[in-house]
Amino acid sequence: MIEGKGAIALTGGRFSIDPISVHPPQANEVLVQIRASGVCHTDWDVNRNAKTNWILGHEGAGTVLETGPGVDHVKPGDRDLLNWAIPCGQCFQCVRGNTNICESKPTVPPERTLWDGRPIGRAFGIGTMSTHSVVPKQAVIPIHVDIPFASACIIGCGVMTGVGSALNAARVEPGSSVAVLGTGGVGLNCIQGARIAGAAKIIAIDINADRLEMALEFGATHTVRASPEDAGLLKAAGEVKKLTDGRGADYAFESTAVPALGAAPLAMIRNGGTAVQASGIEEPINFDMELFEWDKTYINPLYGQCNPAIDFPRLLDFYADGSLKLDEMVTRTYKLEELATAFDDMLTGRNAKGVLLID
Repeated sequence: MIEGKGAIALTGGRFSIDPISVHPPQANEVLVQIRASGVCHTDWDVNRNAKTNWILGHEGAGTVLETGPGVDHVKPGDRDLLNWAIPCGQCFQCVRGNTNICESKPTVPPERTLWDGRPIGRAFGIGTMSTHSVVPKQAVIPIHVDIPFASACIIGCGVMTGVGSALNAARVEPGSSVAVLGTGGVGLNCIQGARIAGAAKIIAIDINADRLEMALEFGATHTVRASPEDAGLLKAAGEVKKLTDGRGADYAFESTAVPALGAAPLAMIRNGGTAVQASGIEEPINFDMELFEWDKTYINPLYGQCNPAIDFPRLLDFYADGSLKLDEMVTRTYKLEELATAFDDMLTGRNAKGVLLID
């Protein structure tokens, strides 16, 4: 049994940093010492909507401490990334290569971790805002390049979602034009993915001038400063069309998570273009079907259609050769006990990405 600590979601949108006890891994499980955990809007939403207690966090990197029987791809001492969309490898979707939407996601029983003497579950099956976590072996991807834990951990959600939306889902073509709505963590990585794919024109749209400056650093070629009064970003769409020979962009990525902007990327693409819902809006949206004219496609991929065994090593290689900026994305690091400050900095837009460094 290992004694550690974790960020515990409480009801009513509260959380606390409390002691936890973590049991050794059993068959097909891995015990990881978490060294860094990203701070994401999803973590905030999970905490705000908590109806029960669990350990927060879903972006993690650390070191393997112990493995159970049946684990042969990592060993104690290995540096690793954690993946929350854990594939079983055998279900209908996994067999077809759609591991991000696995139908039989492997899990670890809550009894592996105790909080106040009681079993407690982990957000997304990994609960990375803690000193230690026991996870299914499929959640663990070895790190094979030289990279700080703080830069590595953010691959596990926003980076994968953004870059994967461009490369895997939209399949952005070299020489194409791309519009990205919202330049937070996901949007900046949509921009990076488009740049890596070889897009010739990458247009960043945001209401925040500082964010637009940041977008230029990550690969945007043009920026459009939107107005909060621009309903559906139709005026911004007009600016995008001016920058794309009057037709509209070949691809547009919605990465604001604002329901009122859910249809906005359709207004920014040309006939036959592709719009991508990358931010994970999960509520009803009213669409003007005229926006779909003509032959436009709107897709809603999960997690950039991530196949962790393939995509995580590829993203690490992009980092190693300088194509993927991760160090530059980590604006500030925090101790686990400073989670409240990290959430506040995220919600006020001070960070491209905040990361908890965990002792």
